[in-house]
Amino acid sequence: MASPARILVVEDDLAIRETIAELLQEEGYAVSCAANGAEALDRLAAVDQPPNLIVLDLMMPIMDGWAFRSVQRDDPRLSRIPVLVLSAGHGGDSRAVAGLGVEGFLPKPFDLASFVDAVHRLC
Repeated sequence: MASPARILVVEDDLAIRETIAELLQEEGYAVSCAANGAEALDRLAAVDQPPNLIVLDLMMPIMDGWAFRSVQRDDPRLSRIPVLVLSAGHGGDSRAVAGLGVEGFLPKPFDLASFVDAVHRLC
């Protein structure tokens, strides 16, 4: 039996992070979480196999999604990992997000079925 696809959820809001993680686990994915971009980079450095997908919020303290994505794109080990952005407010402007070169974008609040469909498509 193949191992489940691995997803890293990078989201500062604990309730959203836990909801997304639980939903993805129910869908059969192996999920790890980080509260900001710096924590996500630490988690990525500590694993032998990078995740199959990163679910990324943009507006976070310490290291936001914009800064995380810049570091990720410059790291050959991490640059190929697809990214699904979830964001609200001015960080959720789809035209601005297009410049990040991500594979998907859902504005918050998002429909859970649309989110699951996007994850299935990207994994």
